[in-house]
Amino acid sequence: MVRLSNSIVVLVNVLTLVISVAVIGGAAWSYTHPGSLCHRVLQQPLLFLGLSLLAVSLLGLIGACCRVQFLLWIYLFVMFVLIVGLVCFTVFTVVVTNKGVGKAVSDKGYKEYRLGDYSNWLRKYVVNQENWAKIRSCLVVADVCSTLGANPNETLADFRKRTLSPIQSGCCKPPTSCGFKFKNATYWTAPKTGGPAAADGDCATWSNNQSVLCYGCQSCKAGVLANIKKEWKLLAIINVVVLVFVIIIYSIGCCALRNVRSSGYLQSGKGHP
Repeated sequence: MVRLSNSIVVLVNVLTLVISVAVIGGAAWSYTHPGSLCHRVLQQPLLFLGLSLLAVSLLGLIGACCRVQFLLWIYLFVMFVLIVGLVCFTVFTVVVTNKGVGKAVSDKGYKEYRLGDYSNWLRKYVVNQENWAKIRSCLVVADVCSTLGANPNETLADFRKRTLSPIQSGCCKPPTSCGFKFKNATYWTAPKTGGPAAADGDCATWSNNQSVLCYGCQSCKAGVLANIKKEWKLLAIINVVVLVFVIIIYSIGCCALRNVRSSGYLQSGKGHP
């Protein structure tokens, strides 16, 4: 049992060590190949994740291989903190993504999204002014609207049948309430008289410039939040699976620590009468 629990801890941490080296390598590559603002946003989180995985895996490896109780205690403490963190984050993601849903538009295959329908936390901390410049840069780099205008012969009736993603609906076209006239999927003209049909700030923000479109619109931010909500719901499910795995590893680590302590106790001669 001593060898089995220690071997499992060693195996898991060898895999974690390999992953950490790969993540650190990816972060280092991004630093030496500077790209857009979107790419630069990922550099520090990647480096932090890689270094954290490296430190934890080394603690587990050295503690299990060399049977160092102190390092195993630190390793188990970090794993316990990770378990608590995963539980808290899973609950948090469910709570903050509970609000918000796209509104179906009459006779159209897509939905439209309003920023006010989402939780205050998401609006305040995810799509705030500071973060939005980075998110907008990512949207432009990803060119999320390019495929919409690929068919020059598309009619308004054809466009209305499309199933658009939340980001495409919010960022690549003006809101339906603006009353703009369709030229193609990413080119719309304002009414010649009377201005937009709705007193919506997004109507004035819309631009036919293909690098601008509605990337500055509130509807675009709402589309991003709708996408984040969907991804975080999936992330919550993944977190539960990871949590079960980490709890199993934590339990095996506890067994390894107990075995190391028993081994040290017997080797010191205290286990004999």
